[in-house]
Amino acid sequence: MPFHIQDVPSSTHEAVYRWENEALGVIGFIAVHSTVLGPAFGGARVWSYGSEAEALTDALRLSEGMSYKNALAELGAGGGKSVFWARRPFTDRDAVFACFGDVVESLSGRYITAEDVGTSVSDMQVVRARTRFVAGLPAAEGKAGGDPSPWTALGVMSALEAALAADGQTVQGLTVAVQGLGSVGRKLCALLSGAGAKLIVADCVVGRAEQVADEFGATVCGPGSALASPADILAPCALGGILNERTIPEIKARYIVGAANNQLASPADGHALAGRGITYVPDYVANAGGIINAMAEFRGDDDHAVEQDVRHIGARVEALLGQARQGGEPPFQVAQKRALDLIAGRAKRSALA
Repeated sequence: MPFHIQDVPSSTHEAVYRWENEALGVIGFIAVHSTVLGPAFGGARVWSYGSEAEALTDALRLSEGMSYKNALAELGAGGGKSVFWARRPFTDRDAVFACFGDVVESLSGRYITAEDVGTSVSDMQVVRARTRFVAGLPAAEGKAGGDPSPWTALGVMSALEAALAADGQTVQGLTVAVQGLGSVGRKLCALLSGAGAKLIVADCVVGRAEQVADEFGATVCGPGSALASPADILAPCALGGILNERTIPEIKARYIVGAANNQLASPADGHALAGRGITYVPDYVANAGGIINAMAEFRGDDDHAVEQDVRHIGARVEALLGQARQGGEPPFQVAQKRALDLIAGRAKRSALA
């Protein structure tokens, strides 16, 4: 399927590609942050960005986060991300994703795609018809694969339990505010409710919040007030940038552990959270369950190993928080340094080889 692709100059990324199919009315970006640890691996996001520049900025930030996520999860993969600038609803969705599959194939394995916000298993099946460099497909018998959201939710739950355990607590009887009730947020609510947590839920779709509230006996609040709700734990599961100089002073929770990517608007906000005594588990540590499953699928691994690997996120969080407290550093800073050290160490070994 015809498309036009061009390089976008970047001082922070190995490569950034802008692609377009005028007939389909689609513009997208593929940002390859790093391939030092392996091919850049990260999902494809469809969103109604306000501008092309906003879409590009999101691709750059998300792909960098994927480098850290994949490094810390020890997946043997670098970081990349795709975004589609959905200026209007797609008139032929299958044609759009077939074209995207051709774009991915043209990169010869430098980037591997999967699901993300706004995309689905069925979209990835269309992509798979054009390239093998894709995960998030229906699982074969006994093999990893399929919808990654249950694994993302389980990873967040494991991270949350580890953060609480570091202070001698469990989630039972605590109040958790879950902001964003898409496929991951809803599944996280089920895990939290099953563990005895009390829930406050918020979503930009009011009906979705009401359904979750009915199912789990939760209290509904507006999406704009979720961060300031009277909760012990805040679980951001929508979009990024929500922890910023405006929202942080209003947060009442003592723990922040969620599935959303790029929760911090800036590094200064991570320091601000630490200054308020709030334990923030970096999103790319907590939400790695989905990409762990996707990589296992891409490699053809058995499904039984995925749960063990996802639950190991809790052990990573335990070690991260211990190191942060011992060194007097915010957890996000410790995690980023660790990821960068892993990438730099591999780069150095490759240069010496």
